[in-house]
Amino acid sequence: MSLPTGFVFLPEFLDVEEEERLVSFIRTLEFKSFQMHGVTARRRIAHFGWHYSFESFRVTEADPIPEAFLPVRARAAALAAVAPDEFAEALVTEYQPGAGIGWHRDAPPFGIVAGISMAGACRMRFQRGKGAEREVTAIELPPRSVYLLTGEARSRWEHTIPATKALRYSLTFRTMKRRAS
Repeated sequence: MSLPTGFVFLPEFLDVEEEERLVSFIRTLEFKSFQMHGVTARRRIAHFGWHYSFESFRVTEADPIPEAFLPVRARAAALAAVAPDEFAEALVTEYQPGAGIGWHRDAPPFGIVAGISMAGACRMRFQRGKGAEREVTAIELPPRSVYLLTGEARSRWEHTIPATKALRYSLTFRTMKRRAS
């Protein structure tokens, strides 16, 4: 089976030096435990620009996106054909070995998703439908790669990252959906 329509993937988005600089900077961040419905996940996160709460389902302002992320945000925005500042939220996720994330779609207030993998590799799986109609596919995300979730890949498919084998960082940029006035 092929990957979902609207999924874009580039394996060598970062060069080795860019990845090293970003990982060095990321290691200086203050990560927080991630909780959802009272359960603490094995991954840790740092939000910038905006923060979505899974407890209140509200978006609130977070610290500004760090300068160190702006050049890579601009390149991800060019790939997504949006202005760099449209990627208004940045989420850094630290996956220690054995950490993953269950089946989900990114939170409803967000639009286009750009994810950059660093340090370790992982597998990203996709699913849609239930029972006999269920479709499943997957891709390996090596370090320094980028993916975009747009169109059906964003709106009709769920995705998961099974438990990682090695330390991995993900830098995710997301656009905000426009609110009706």
